[in-house]
Amino acid sequence: MKVLRGYKGAGKSLIEPVLAIGVFDGVHLGHRKVIEKMMSSSGGGDKTILTFDPHPETVLRPHLDLPRIMSLEHRLKLFREMGLDAAIIVKFSRHIAEMSPEDFIERVIRRGIGSERVFVGDNFYFGKGACAGTARFRKAGTERCIKVDVVKAVKKGGKVISSTRLRKLVSAGSLDEAEKLLGRPFSVLGTVVSGDGIGRVIGTPTANIDPHHEVIPPVGVYAVKIALEGKHFPGVLNIGYKPTFYGRSPKRKEPVIEAHILGFSGDLYGMDIEVFFVKRLRSEQHFSSKEKLRSAIEKDIETARAIMTVREQG
Repeated sequence: MKVLRGYKGAGKSLIEPVLAIGVFDGVHLGHRKVIEKMMSSSGGGDKTILTFDPHPETVLRPHLDLPRIMSLEHRLKLFREMGLDAAIIVKFSRHIAEMSPEDFIERVIRRGIGSERVFVGDNFYFGKGACAGTARFRKAGTERCIKVDVVKAVKKGGKVISSTRLRKLVSAGSLDEAEKLLGRPFSVLGTVVSGDGIGRVIGTPTANIDPHHEVIPPVGVYAVKIALEGKHFPGVLNIGYKPTFYGRSPKRKEPVIEAHILGFSGDLYGMDIEVFFVKRLRSEQHFSSKEKLRSAIEKDIETARAIMTVREQG
């Protein structure tokens, strides 16, 4: 998959591109429907995503400090897996935000990218104050010989699937409900970084994960599946503050994310790994000794193995 940064001259690297436009934060079932409609469309050449970075909310409403569901790197990984030919990353700014749909279609889509067909979701809004909806966007395209296809939103439980809804579910720990909106287990892409080495001391070495500012589930212990070097490994992951070693009152601003990967040994520092959350096992606990903590972790590992075996057989 080609990755192009910026729209100016992007068309020179593409063949008759067909576009799906959006942030696609989470790449949930609603996003996938837009992308799949674009990919199955007849005619055209390169099936291409036009996405924005940073997330528009961080530019337009920085005071909200909303975490992304997915980093740009994570979205690009999923786009590759979906078989896209190219991804164009447009830097989101107030200049982009205040473009009219007419300007965006003329300058970005027609002149910059050279596309004649575009797919968007029916909740797509554009222009200053997000005042222009799909009707105006489609009209602006028609006037410039660009066909704009509007894809109807997907619903689950009688409600439209949205990134906002998904973010709330993950933050609340409702991972089964989040999985329904995603069509796959919720996952985090992160880089393995150095930790304090406590896992090795108690006999269960862990990979400490920096989640690239992605939203994470609540503090606790989870059965997980880890994508690593083209393979999937079962594992146990802890999100928390290590109260057994550092006391009951958190001394860190952010919780530590560390995974014990079953059936894998090796140096992972600096590597990106994707962690799929399968089931929450328990809350993080304070243990009176390292031996009791080790015993609890051994039980967690047994439980995680059993869960993953049943899931694979099912």
